[in-house]
Amino acid sequence: MKTRNLATAMMYAFAARGDCAVWDEPFYAAYLRATGIDHPMRDAIIAAHDPDPASVAAACTGPIPQEQSLFYQKHMTLHMIPEIDRGFMRNLTNVFLIRHPARVIASYTKKREHPTLADIGFVQQAELFDQVAGWTGTAPVVIDSADIRADPKGALTRLCAALGIPFTEAMLHWPAGPKPYDGVWAPHWYNAVHASTGFDDPEAALPDLPPDAQALVEQALPHYERLAAFKL
Repeated sequence: MKTRNLATAMMYAFAARGDCAVWDEPFYAAYLRATGIDHPMRDAIIAAHDPDPASVAAACTGPIPQEQSLFYQKHMTLHMIPEIDRGFMRNLTNVFLIRHPARVIASYTKKREHPTLADIGFVQQAELFDQVAGWTGTAPVVIDSADIRADPKGALTRLCAALGIPFTEAMLHWPAGPKPYDGVWAPHWYNAVHASTGFDDPEAALPDLPPDAQALVEQALPHYERLAAFKL
């Protein structure tokens, strides 16, 4: 089977290289503790993962785990709240994975009902994009999940070239099942990706959504489209 969960699938793809350590949503616990927001498995996440944002940031820019040569960190834009100092991002190569908001919302509401604009992260993603561009003087790398689904090898080859690292065929496949580097939240969110062994086929037409969800799409769409103009 293949997967529709592109953010997690990308983490699995980089882990499959054999030369890359990965970290699943480093700031999730810090985000939950700082905001008090009620997410599935909230208490377990805070108990199992480091909730101190300064400590997490130091680890993001410290030595690469397992003596690997690369370090892939799967960050969620909504976790980058004002209480978390973003300065650590200056020392990383930042890649922005985008996906059409209609698909994000359709997927999200299967696990958590009635998301808000803040929950789906498009505004935060655009803000982070602008901040990184301001630091570096150039637009950071952007890759669209639809392009990965349409041509995984081609999209990942372009991504690796943009990052100055070699592409390897190993990135296209991974073993099914839970991974030791999954966050503790995996049983709630990752059931589909755990059944996968590679990327799914090209996406079909955009999903039909109820009026409240479609209104949320319209709010998020300008932020998605602005970053899509820079995609590989």
